[in-house]
Amino acid sequence: MSKIREYEGPGIVIRYDVLRCIHAAECVDGLRAVFDPDRRPWVDATAASADEIATTVARCPSGALHFARTDGGEDESAPAEGVIRVEANGPLYVRGQLAITDDQGRVVCTDSRVALCRCGASENKPFCDNSHRRVGFEG
Repeated sequence: MSKIREYEGPGIVIRYDVLRCIHAAECVDGLRAVFDPDRRPWVDATAASADEIATTVARCPSGALHFARTDGGEDESAPAEGVIRVEANGPLYVRGQLAITDDQGRVVCTDSRVALCRCGASENKPFCDNSHRRVGFEG
């Protein structure tokens, strides 16, 4: 499931999946001129260079943010080796060439970065939606 918004700036298009964002704030902490949650719209793709935006977007652990270069710059790529990081009391952050399948073996998502639910309470399974905070998940 997704709900995508696009923001275009010189040399880059930022894609934001509202339903995958868990407010890890890597974007806000990394480039507040572009990603400002107190502004509407909260993304201003004209406020930094395409290179700066690409570097910041690539740090998004949930895959809610992605970019496409329109200036010939290097596109996003998945790491050569998969990595899983357990967030204390939170999701599994996974990076790599990912294909998420359902219980019938159907691919529901292909991506290079995801935050997967560990608490079982997400309403956007298999993705984390921060329900772990609401239910007091410890793990």
